Amino acid sequence: MTSGTDGAATARPTSRDVARAAGVSQAAVSLVMGDKWRGRVSAATADRVRAAARDLGYRPNLAARNLRLGRTRTALLVVPALTNEFFAGVYTGAARIAARHDFGVVLYPSPDGVGPARDPFPSASAALDGILASSMAADAVAALRGDDLPLVMLDSDPAGSLGATTVNLDLADGTRQIAGHLLDLGHRHFLHIASAVRSWTFDVRAHELAARTAQVPGTTVRTVRSALTVEDALAATQRALHTSGPVRPTAIVCDDDKLATGAYKAIRRLGLRVPEHFSVTGFDDLSLATAVEPELTTVRLPAEEFGERGMAALLAVLEGREPETAPLPVELVVRGSTAPPPRTES
Repeated sequence: MTSGTDGAATARPTSRDVARAAGVSQAAVSLVMGDKWRGRVSAATADRVRAAARDLGYRPNLAARNLRLGRTRTALLVVPALTNEFFAGVYTGAARIAARHDFGVVLYPSPDGVGPARDPFPSASAALDGILASSMAADAVAALRGDDLPLVMLDSDPAGSLGATTVNLDLADGTRQIAGHLLDLGHRHFLHIASAVRSWTFDVRAHELAARTAQVPGTTVRTVRSALTVEDALAATQRALHTSGPVRPTAIVCDDDKLATGAYKAIRRLGLRVPEHFSVTGFDDLSLATAVEPELTTVRLPAEEFGERGMAALLAVLEGREPETAPLPVELVVRGSTAPPPRTES
């Protein structure tokens, strides 16, 4: 019981109140609020029931429902780290879709990065309905899921996935867009600041960069690896530019925006400028991309939509439906860090 503003006690709204307000049966309310309405009631009726429930402030008794269904209505989202804002976007999107289905999402940064994640619960299979694993190795969540806990892999190799399904961004196209942009500007000599983390997501970028530049005669690509920090990227770029060999690169392609920021700092320490001497590109379109000067040309990843798609896929697996698995498109955002290569003096 709760107290109204006039001091009188008001009863918590029930499914009967919702049914009366929506002009439907209590059975229909149960179907809609339990997300079991498809094929049983119309979409318009479902919308009417949800609107009535929202107006009345009705919430189903989840504890009672979960006891009946034997489910916790909780999903675990495992990420490599919380220091990258991309994963915050993934969580926001996943939680948004989950909330619409009365699910909760627990965010769990793996203590060992992309490596095997330890079980944060006495028994994950008892505490969870399913797992989303974002940018983790295929076997990294094996200890969590046990033998039968539904698993959806995000940003993972579909061919080697242990999950029920895989949801990806179109990373290959993002790299093709970067390479095409730089080639169109006239660049032929590239330095690739690659992530030192060996994973499918970065392997795709390296493969596509090599494949796209190989289509243009006279191109070269030199790859150096760096940890995913500004400081390590600065050091890696400095070493590469000091030992660049007979052909100096004019474009620096970085696996993410943090690496690109490190490349900026290395270039400035050499007394040179972006993009007059080196064009630089990133990947992710983090807030960092517009904090640097000049602003960074990078690939924008729809993190929240990615999280939404992942959670929707997990719900589909739980309900025995076919999930949507087409790669999400990404977008090249051209800013001030790219320009034609400097002229060579004759």
